[in-house]
Amino acid sequence: MKKGVVALACPRPRPFWSRTREKTKTAGRRMLPYLLIAPAMVVLFVFLLYPIGYMVFLSFFEWNMIKPMEFVGLQNFITMFKDPAFFQTLLNTLQYTFFTLLFGMGLAILAALFLKKNTRLNRFLQSTIFMPYVMPLVSVAFIWMWLMDTDYGLLNFLLQTLHLPTVDWLGSTSVAMYSLILVSVWKCVGYNTLIILSAMQAVPNYLYEAASLDRAPARRTFFKITLPMISPSLFFLTLMNLIACFKVFETVNLMTAGGPVNATTTLVYSIYRDGFQFYKLGYASAEGVVLMVIIGICTLLYFGVLSKRVHYR
Repeated sequence: MKKGVVALACPRPRPFWSRTREKTKTAGRRMLPYLLIAPAMVVLFVFLLYPIGYMVFLSFFEWNMIKPMEFVGLQNFITMFKDPAFFQTLLNTLQYTFFTLLFGMGLAILAALFLKKNTRLNRFLQSTIFMPYVMPLVSVAFIWMWLMDTDYGLLNFLLQTLHLPTVDWLGSTSVAMYSLILVSVWKCVGYNTLIILSAMQAVPNYLYEAASLDRAPARRTFFKITLPMISPSLFFLTLMNLIACFKVFETVNLMTAGGPVNATTTLVYSIYRDGFQFYKLGYASAEGVVLMVIIGICTLLYFGVLSKRVHYR
């Protein structure tokens, strides 16, 4: 009896091929997540990481795509920071970014407050205000170039009708940048408005009812209820608009080509001009590195300062 009990207590050893099959299945389960993300990682490497690394590599060389590369170390960066035109370009970019963000977000908040009520007129205005965002930027640029034409433009015609002096919208060094800002704000404010409006409509109504019972004024209700509750949308929009403003190119290239006298030259347009018009690939890559560092610093500061002020429900 004891021998029988011992025989039942000791299971038979599994065959070798069964253990090998289980190990293969376990390894396959472990590798499955990596296989699923492999296509996305390949695309990320080919179209993002490799170009960034190659740009940093080129910034240490002098190359015009014809002669062999010549290693110059930090000379491209030294030349760039000694050039007053670079600081003018940087100032233009900061000016464009600041005013586009200020008016693009400010007008979007005001428009969202105005369109908050669900009426037939507001629904029509919502679709109308969103139309500039979906229009091709080339079409937008040509429309505004016609509107701002010095001799035949509609804006100057209206000024003449009101017996006011005309303005050289795209040819004046003091006005051209603000003309580009006007076009950019006109194009982006509709998208910002709809995102903010959606966030406002998602705020629970009982919060406003409690504020009305406490007889809180409208300004206090906005700053204490509406603004904190839509802060995640504002956080996202501001960051996306900030990065887009630093990378502005099409509007400058189509409407002013950086002029007059570099008054509207931005960093991205300067990179394009130095790299593909003057064939200074190393210098343009150094400008690209500086732009990447500036965007990275602004993003880190933005997250560090404002991320704790965002109210997530």
